Amino acid sequence: MGRELPILTEWDEASGSLGAYFFQDQRVARWIFEANPDRHVDIGSRLDGFIGSLSVFREVEAIDIRPQPLAVRNVIFHQLDLMDELPEEWIACTDSLSCLHTIEHFGLGRYGDPIDPEGHLKGLEQLKQMVEPGGVFYLSTQIGPQRVEFNAHRVFAPATMIGWFTDEWRVERCAVIDDQKIVTEGSAREVLTNFKGNLGVGIIAARKGR
Repeated sequence: MGRELPILTEWDEASGSLGAYFFQDQRVARWIFEANPDRHVDIGSRLDGFIGSLSVFREVEAIDIRPQPLAVRNVIFHQLDLMDELPEEWIACTDSLSCLHTIEHFGLGRYGDPIDPEGHLKGLEQLKQMVEPGGVFYLSTQIGPQRVEFNAHRVFAPATMIGWFTDEWRVERCAVIDDQKIVTEGSAREVLTNFKGNLGVGIIAARKGR
């Protein structure tokens, strides 16, 4: 006979916790499904969320600063620190790149990376280099009043996120998840500029010029 393990609090709880990660992963996975790129590379997104969703219908190459000892079907894993100089084989290497809920951690030391106040900007430039001309970069991060909550994460003002994609980049799709987990999709200037919450998620799909 097994030991007693009474669980008496779940009778009237919701059938699942649908937070911002869930709605973000669902939205971007659908965008990539529709785009059907030749190669998709991901930087630092959750293996047990977004990467798992992608691996159901396509192969995805996942890069993370941390190791991953378990093999996952349709996932090719690479351990790489994007704060280091980008190896030549990763420059202009893919027509589709994602980085979800990750850039806000660069340079804060949370995952073993060196402390660097400009780490997110350096990481962002490395990521942009990885996308070949004509390719699409899917990026999400926390948005709200701009601040650093050390060493957990940064929060970026919507205008800051918009400013990352100028010159050769064209934002093709944008979505915002607000503090109440409501998803709004539209132009970047509409949905990002109108965001007034404290801690939401901004999602951008931007195409690199040829």
